[in-house]
Amino acid sequence: MLTIDKFYNARIVLENILRKTDLVHTKKVNTTCEVYLKPECLQRTGSFKIRGAYYKISQLSDEEKAKGVVACSAGNHAQGVALGATSMGIKSLICLPEAAPMSKVEATRRLGAEICLVPGVYDDAYNRALAMRDEFGYTFIHPFNDENVIAGQGTIALEILEELPDVDVIVVPVGGGGLISGVAYAAKTLNPNIKVYGVQAENAASMVQSLEAKEPVLLTSVSTLADGIAVKKPGDITFDICSNYVDGVVTVSEEEICAAILRLIEKKKMVAEGAGAVAVAAVMFDKIPVEGKKVVCLVSGGNIDVTTLGRVISSGLIASGRLCSIHIEVNDQPGTLAQTCAIVSKLGANIISVHHDRAMSKGNVRVCVVKLTAETRNEEHLLEIKSALKKKGFNVVND
Repeated sequence: MLTIDKFYNARIVLENILRKTDLVHTKKVNTTCEVYLKPECLQRTGSFKIRGAYYKISQLSDEEKAKGVVACSAGNHAQGVALGATSMGIKSLICLPEAAPMSKVEATRRLGAEICLVPGVYDDAYNRALAMRDEFGYTFIHPFNDENVIAGQGTIALEILEELPDVDVIVVPVGGGGLISGVAYAAKTLNPNIKVYGVQAENAASMVQSLEAKEPVLLTSVSTLADGIAVKKPGDITFDICSNYVDGVVTVSEEEICAAILRLIEKKKMVAEGAGAVAVAAVMFDKIPVEGKKVVCLVSGGNIDVTTLGRVISSGLIASGRLCSIHIEVNDQPGTLAQTCAIVSKLGANIISVHHDRAMSKGNVRVCVVKLTAETRNEEHLLEIKSALKKKGFNVVND
């Protein structure tokens, strides 16, 4: 049985393993409400997952600890299990799909886990983990559908209420539902007036569809930048808790996730992975009723691959009108390129690349297309540049 006592016990157990993640106040997410960030991206292993994994392992019997634990994850849960097991002197085996990013594989290995790379995808690795559990007697550490894991994750709510007792709304990323189950159960038990909302990626909305169907739904596929919450089906335990304690689950688009990551980097110097930024995205883009409220957004993790981060930043800049590509049809004669560049630069944009393309002229040998990539201030600035080009007689072909 899940009881509030279990959450307080988890907090005591976790006291010496966790890094303190104090709330960070920000005015740069939504000006209609008072927003605080819970930066679990600064947690040990870079994510909240250490909470549930460590507490679950700590509650095993001596016999179970002696046999070791097995888990399946391509990311944060793997590192949480590895750190938790190693710190208690317990053997851990993590099954990972062969295509898992090498950085995550090596990070898990460095934390003391034995790695088993499995051909195929996550489901194949999951099945291998269960087979090894049955064969060798390991205890399987589920990433979300376990009451001890849920209690460990829910210690976040205890910390929020201690630091901000008059919080009105807590916004939580949702994948399989372990984090929001723990947060919602603890928060609502201590203060039923608190609203708890979940956020999923549009392309991985398993909890949204499950709540609508009133039973756990299995998605045929998931595809999102927020890989940490790309779960095809919530657990039965987490579904039941969400059905009874969560006030609603909304979705955000890939573009909105990118914009939230960029906002956190620029305004709070905080790096979040896709899953870690969805709560901020929901508040930024008014997906949740928060006007006039004190709101806490959980930034659940910061383990984003550097190359992915570069693409995310570019996408966020494009979405906010700060990085643009302008295609201009011009007469193919000396001076026209310099003329177009002069108009753009005079208005304060920074041109970072120029491409002169005759192939796009559609057979008209007298014209060509100039493709300018420029850094601009915002969407309004971009519109100002395009308007100035048109006034000078240039045809902006991608308007």
